[in-house]
Amino acid sequence: MTTSALEASPVTRPLIHFSSARNWLNDPNGLIFHDGRYHLYFQYNPNGAEHGYMSWGHASSRDLVRWEEHPVALRYTSEHEIFSGSAVFDARDTSGLGVDGEPPLIAVFTLADQAGGHQSQGIASSADGGETWAMHAGNPVLDRGSADFRDPKVFRYAGAAGEYWVMVAVEAVERKVVLYGSADLRHWEFLSDYGPRGTAFGVWECPDLFPLAVDGDPDDVRWVLIISMNPGGLAGGSGTMYVLGSFDGVRFMPDTPVPDVAPGHETGATELAALDWIDHGRDCYAGVTFSGLPDDERTLIAWMSNWDYAGAMPPAGPEPQRGAMTLARRLSLVTVGGRIRLRQDPIGPAVVPIVAITGAEVRPDAPRILDAPPVARIRVRLGLDDGASAELRLGDGAAPIAILRVRDGELSLDRRVGAAGLPEAFGSVEHLPLQPGGLDAVLWLDHGSIEVFADGGTAVLTDRLADRTCSRIEVHAVNGSVRIDELVVEAGEGLQA
Repeated sequence: MTTSALEASPVTRPLIHFSSARNWLNDPNGLIFHDGRYHLYFQYNPNGAEHGYMSWGHASSRDLVRWEEHPVALRYTSEHEIFSGSAVFDARDTSGLGVDGEPPLIAVFTLADQAGGHQSQGIASSADGGETWAMHAGNPVLDRGSADFRDPKVFRYAGAAGEYWVMVAVEAVERKVVLYGSADLRHWEFLSDYGPRGTAFGVWECPDLFPLAVDGDPDDVRWVLIISMNPGGLAGGSGTMYVLGSFDGVRFMPDTPVPDVAPGHETGATELAALDWIDHGRDCYAGVTFSGLPDDERTLIAWMSNWDYAGAMPPAGPEPQRGAMTLARRLSLVTVGGRIRLRQDPIGPAVVPIVAITGAEVRPDAPRILDAPPVARIRVRLGLDDGASAELRLGDGAAPIAILRVRDGELSLDRRVGAAGLPEAFGSVEHLPLQPGGLDAVLWLDHGSIEVFADGGTAVLTDRLADRTCSRIEVHAVNGSVRIDELVVEAGEGLQA
């Protein structure tokens, strides 16, 4: 059975974010662009809407917006669950697993023993473009004798050290990234490790490593190392940081090493506030990028939830279902105020304008109220009087499901106002640093979620929201006037809410 995310239940399932038709999903896996289609594999329980029986679900898309769900790609067995991993196109058939002279797709994943206490890495091959997979008879292909060795991300490296496959994985509890190299995807040799960095608790998961040009300059390239941590996220619970540095094919070196330590063990700043974060919200975790794109393109998708409460959220209908993905995001590196920052540009559906306001003043005694579809893109630029702040209240007029408060240099998102009946850990306030002067942002609203892309996509916040319909936006001024330079509400073209 296949399903499109654009045909989801109008009550509780998202319309523009991928969710499975039923059951549980979490981490995106095996993201790959191949033969004109984007393939999204994901952690999936084929037996229910709770975490367990981990397998790889599968969906594909031509535009990263409309997704077709396919049968389960890699199914758990009595011996192993199939944890997170990646997929590559073995164009030269280095693995020797091609069929009839055709090079295969190779999935690389964690084999988690059903009995517990052991995790190793396995591979599978596909001869039909990723629809069906054959387990490699020689699994596991890499075993460190560890209980927490997981989440392999594999890519092809070509540089001064040679050309070969690189695996980036984690020793989760030790909070270390471990790197291995291989000529054939079947035999792996240790290269180096990196970490720990950041908080002194929680686990590391779902790493990724890739190059990006700074400000589009091909002569100025940084390598971006993405690490998800849980707990220990900036906003509480699950979170994802990124580290900029260099990679010589063997070792990753951060741009900001800790001084006075042995060469090869520099890990960078350890204070939580000093780290760079993919997202300042509660609900962007385990994000990784697609393989198979042109070298200058990087597109990321993450799980839109948090381990603090994911299993306790009410399931969506009409069939019990938990979990969704963020919008896909194009990544780039830009210089802002002398610092190199990660920029994220969301990929959403085509939109049509519903209402627009420009050059309007909002006073404390006269809020502006706009009707809005429950699935919308909102482009907003606000200016503030000295000492003033703005509130954007999202809801149905009776009660808000979230309040966005804008002060000079910060946006906060308060979802406590809509948290009645939800897990206690869900009620929270998130904080997003902004450039001074007000707010310049794009907001994507969907059933049960909001994604905020501010300051040209260099400041991002993703939160799930209560599943009540948002049908209007109220703009309030506090302690002074607020200037609406632009407020445009747009609906997804052809979407039925």
